[in-house]
Amino acid sequence: MLARFGLSAALALLAAASSGAAARAPGSLDFDTVFSAKGEPPFLQYGVMFVSHGAVHRMGVWRDHDRLLKRDTDGAITTFAVHTPGDPAYQMVALDRHRRISTKISRESLYRIGSFTDWYDLTHGLRHPKTAYRLTTGTAPAAMPRVPAPCAWYDLAQAGRVTQICWDATAKVPELIVSGGHLVWRVVSMDRKPIAASVFVVDDQGYVHDNADHDIEAD
Repeated sequence: MLARFGLSAALALLAAASSGAAARAPGSLDFDTVFSAKGEPPFLQYGVMFVSHGAVHRMGVWRDHDRLLKRDTDGAITTFAVHTPGDPAYQMVALDRHRRISTKISRESLYRIGSFTDWYDLTHGLRHPKTAYRLTTGTAPAAMPRVPAPCAWYDLAQAGRVTQICWDATAKVPELIVSGGHLVWRVVSMDRKPIAASVFVVDDQGYVHDNADHDIEAD
């Protein structure tokens, strides 16, 4: 039932992460310690080029403290999220710009349909490990592009695959991610200046409105 409202397009661009803590191998660094959000800047705006299902996409991300988020992907899907610090719950609105559909959905409903995405995953560009993992310090692969800020390399091994992550410990986001030998995430711009409140206002006049929570409950 949800597909007819275009919500699937928005969910496909969310990080599908498990809420449970995966076990780490002996001698591994701790994911939550290394990639902690503690001390992150109050405001952050960054632009990303990323690869999903073989296609290159561009995404803009705006974050106001631990409360407000806006993500725009390819000018086609824009998501807004509102969060109360310390509360795992959040509310989200997904705008399908092409189909002119505005869909409201909560974190609880996302979990009910199998999209285990928490606030950290939405705002920091990393997925928590879903299976046992080993995290170690790493070195930069050859021929990496320039990034806006310094970052440190880590190797995350899980399920027989190694992901190389260059983590910006100041902005608290990955500047580069290499998976399977291919660059799949690159931050191309970054700004930590205050962001106008108007950026987070949902303008969906003229859109078809849907409350996905009601649809999921009905299903």
